[in-house]
This record gives sequence, structure tokens and C-alpha cells, in this order.
Amino acid sequence: MAELTYTRVGDYYIPDLILDEGPATEKFYGKYGDLRRTYLQKHKPKLWMVLVNTGRADDHLTSIERAAERRMDMLLPQMMKAAGVTEELKARDQMAWVGLMNCCKAQVEEIIFSELVYS
Repeated sequence: MAELTYTRVGDYYIPDLILDEGPATEKFYGKYGDLRRTYLQKHKPKLWMVLVNTGRADDHLTSIERAAERRMDMLLPQMMKAAGVTEELKARDQMAWVGLMNCCKAQVEEIIFSELVYS
């Protein structure tokens, strides 16, 4: 254990404390992990502090990101099939295909946001 030293300033002794070098920037957890972190910090600060203080924040955010990616991979093909997004449509009318794909992806993201990120 390092010895604690003090510096005298006027009538007071102030400890010479040096902070550990931490990362200059916050870790990137992916789109959904970062959205979850921001949500917890702003809207559920007590839960966020419990996660940080117990060392579970990293695992929590990583698991949210993985779960969101799995949901996206599972739901997007189902939404595409239901909306009629096919390779034939892509070859025939690219703008309609892009519009339907964007709509499907937005619907899946809304599900992910409500079930995982903002819950």
C-alpha cells in the first residue's frame, strides 16, 4: 500500500491524491448498449449507480446490445416476409424495396427500444 503524504497549505494539510489513469473516453457498447446507458443515466439514475457500483454496468450494457442484435436478426426477416420485401421487388422497383426495408427496420427497432432499451 502506498504511503499517504500531505502538503501544508496555510494552516491546513491537504492529502496528495492522484487519480488513477482511466480511459479518456467512455467505452462504446454499440448502438443499443449506448442508448440503454444514456436512458439509465438520465431516467433511472439510482439503477445506473447500483450497476456501476457493483461492477455490473459493463455486463448489463453488453448483454443489452447482444440481445438487441439477436432480436434484429430474428424479427427483420419475419417483417420483410410479411411486408412482401423480395429480391424480385428489389430488381423491379428499387425505391419501393428501399422504402419497405426502411419501414421494416424502423418497426423492428421500435420493438427493440420498447422491450430492451427503454424498459
